[in-house]
Amino acid sequence: MSTFLNAAAASDERLAHLRAEVALFMRDHVLSLVSHDLRSPLNAIHSWAYVLERKLDAADASAQRALAGIRSGVEQQVKLLEDAVDKTRAETKSLPLARESFVARSAIERALEDARRALIEARGTTVALESSLDAERCDGDGERLAQALWTMLVFAAEASPPGAAVTLKSALEAPFWRIEIAFTTSFAALADAELPHALEPFARTQAMQPREAGRIAWVLALVQRVASAHGGTFEQGATNDGEPTMLVLRIPLAAM
Repeated sequence: MSTFLNAAAASDERLAHLRAEVALFMRDHVLSLVSHDLRSPLNAIHSWAYVLERKLDAADASAQRALAGIRSGVEQQVKLLEDAVDKTRAETKSLPLARESFVARSAIERALEDARRALIEARGTTVALESSLDAERCDGDGERLAQALWTMLVFAAEASPPGAAVTLKSALEAPFWRIEIAFTTSFAALADAELPHALEPFARTQAMQPREAGRIAWVLALVQRVASAHGGTFEQGATNDGEPTMLVLRIPLAAM
């Protein structure tokens, strides 16, 4: 009995760690977007302030005070970004990898097992695994890649109706290892608080919102960071209610 309880406790601890990692990288991703998207208008305001300076009467005290207020406001916002956003992001700005040669299929199996315990079984989701891999090896961080695959699988289960089918395809496309997860999006499932969930409500709500070209749902930030650290790519298909979509991760088999 004690062995069983210890194993259950270890499993719960691992799932809590996975959820925490997803939340941490989502926070980092959001801060990165905030930093980028706020700097563009601030730079524009700063530039226009110089244009106004040349146009305004230097003897007009009210206009000069207004101009000084604009510049001061811009400087305060830039400092806030540097102090509150950039310094906070520094925690996960770089992603060190514990590289070693590992059997690629083992990362899939570990991610599947963790995803089943986290959500898939509770939702009655079925995962069809289509893989041509056997003993092929990948030079990378097996734990980080398992975390990325877990995030993809859990997101697919979150965004699918209860009892839905999810397809996981894994194949070699030399020199890459390609993992594709296909599912049909259900906004009702993402929003239904009565259903079992593994991801935060904030993350699920944001995932239903329109995305700019090339951007991903915030909750998938960990996957993108793991892909980038390995020299690979991650793509999220369009998220339209009731329509099929996919998540695609491509990782080099050898270190790049």
